[in-house]
Amino acid sequence: MDERIFFYRLGKLVYQIDGAYEGYGKNCKLGSPNLLWILYALNDGERHSQKQLCADWDIPRSTANTIIKDLESKQYITLSQIKGERRELLVSLTESGKKYADGVLSDLYRREREIYAEIEAPEALLDALQNLAAKMQKIAAKGE
Repeated sequence: MDERIFFYRLGKLVYQIDGAYEGYGKNCKLGSPNLLWILYALNDGERHSQKQLCADWDIPRSTANTIIKDLESKQYITLSQIKGERRELLVSLTESGKKYADGVLSDLYRREREIYAEIEAPEALLDALQNLAAKMQKIAAKGE
């Protein structure tokens, strides 16, 4: 296989996987696939800054801000100041937010476990994809 076919097939697969998550979010009536990714990220038990969420999940800052404000109004998250940062806040799930996220994501986690069990050498696959992603970032940086 040549490089054009490889990257063409890779692109299709990435969008198919992303589309599967988007479809899951639609089935859960979340309204926005970005809401699914924000809940997914926040449900890892760690605190994340909005800036980090945007960078890690490629979510536009204005979109993330809208989602975060909505989650805050429903008391699903809390925002807290980061020491030494004037404009950046940490985003954390509240107890009710954790219950909400668990309710939305529990079936997804179950399905992911089933698929994961069938993957041979998952760490090697992730390492290869991470290496590829790092190299592909040069495209976004206009071919450094």
